[in-house]
Amino acid sequence: MAQLHRDPLLDFTGKVALITGAASGFGALLAKELGSRGASLVLGDINEAGLDPVVQELTDAGIPVVAQAGDVVSEAVCAGLVALAVEHFGRLDIAVNNAGLAPPVQYLEDVDEATFDRQQAVNGKGVFFGLKHQLKQMRAQKQGIILNVSSMAGIGGAPKASAYAAAKHSVIGLTRTAAVEYARHNVRVNAVCPFYTLTPMVTEIEAPEGASVEQMHALFASGCPMKRLGQPEEVVSAMVMLCSPALSYLTGQALAIDGGVSAF
Repeated sequence: MAQLHRDPLLDFTGKVALITGAASGFGALLAKELGSRGASLVLGDINEAGLDPVVQELTDAGIPVVAQAGDVVSEAVCAGLVALAVEHFGRLDIAVNNAGLAPPVQYLEDVDEATFDRQQAVNGKGVFFGLKHQLKQMRAQKQGIILNVSSMAGIGGAPKASAYAAAKHSVIGLTRTAAVEYARHNVRVNAVCPFYTLTPMVTEIEAPEGASVEQMHALFASGCPMKRLGQPEEVVSAMVMLCSPALSYLTGQALAIDGGVSAF
């Protein structure tokens, strides 16, 4: 029998991937996808109770995985995840800065300082600290792939989500800057910018007074040419491709996964 061809676009055998925000949503699904394709995994999330069952499922499937609970707002936590990868697997090939915080739905004039600061801390500073320590390790290795999770709110306006938009715009700036600084070291840095997708961040959104979650979802979908919200699997499929070692000439890009919203 002829040997089956192993598609390099989808083969992560021997690769070590770090994923933050791995207890649910994009992070948990991406961990399972990369693990099923041969990657060893380092997972982080502030939600330890949610992270544990993900780790158990992966372990039961025979996928090498280690995890550390913590808040990416702490530089020590971000540094610790990289150190965990090196300690257990000897290197870090792929890093996905996915941890994020949903925004409250409110006009800019109603956003208080604490809300703005928390959005900047988790959605902005958390990515910065992740990049800082991931890039240092990858530069020493002379190779690596980093994928940051931004949002359509990071490449356009986001009515009633101003603090979130400000933080997600910063993710694009960090992505492009890191891509330019580290391209000579064979480290590639890209970002994904999903439209509203049915992860817990959207399914558990706090609707404003007088509206239901279903009404909010219908409103979001009305602004999309496909007239629906995204499915997590649709976004994660693109994330898997952007993490592929085969995409060796792609860096500094912010890919909209949006059902056509950015085509307007």
